[in-house]
Amino acid sequence: MTEPIFITLYLSLKVAGLATLLNIIVGTAAGFALARLKFWGRDFLDTVLTLPMVMPPTVLGYYLLVLLGRKGPLGSWLQEHFGITLIFTWQGAVIAAMVVTFPLIFKPARAAFENVNPQLEQAARSLGLGAAAVFFRVSLPLAWRGILAGVLLAFARALGEFGATLMVAGSIPNETQTLSIAVYEAVQAGNDSLANSLVLLISVVCVVILLAIGRVAGGKERKA
Repeated sequence: MTEPIFITLYLSLKVAGLATLLNIIVGTAAGFALARLKFWGRDFLDTVLTLPMVMPPTVLGYYLLVLLGRKGPLGSWLQEHFGITLIFTWQGAVIAAMVVTFPLIFKPARAAFENVNPQLEQAARSLGLGAAAVFFRVSLPLAWRGILAGVLLAFARALGEFGATLMVAGSIPNETQTLSIAVYEAVQAGNDSLANSLVLLISVVCVVILLAIGRVAGGKERKA
């Protein structure tokens, strides 16, 4: 019984880790853009990017099925040109977890960048630094604590994602069955001992992550 549990844990950590890594790049970039750029429709775009935070995961999963399925616009294009199928794969689970947790990095990133004094960035530009150098040497170092708290929260949420992942990736043991899905399957099968072990495992991991978030937030308050 121990080996399947660790395989499921490894798969869950891989899916959550990759989804979080992708969101660090995309979410941080989107947060910085909306914090610094002023353009028509910015509030509407912010609303659209925040939708996964309030929309039921099963609805998100349905949208992803429509988009990524073999008859979907993106899914058919990937299949035709690259032979890539995302439905019922662990890569599809990564995409589902990424979509669900995107706002958890995007919103803190935007707030963190908005709290950075623009005059510091302007001073860096006046010293001859380019846009990329200003971002990596001024903006990001001043905003990283807020972004990190969002990253940890997004990772914990991705680790426990259920609805969208089940619809997009299914529940294939050792391939797409993450911890939360394995708990559901164990309960459905009446395997209480396995369900208890999985619940305990994911609870411990989430508590550790929440403690880490608390330390980050505490460090930020002491610094302030």
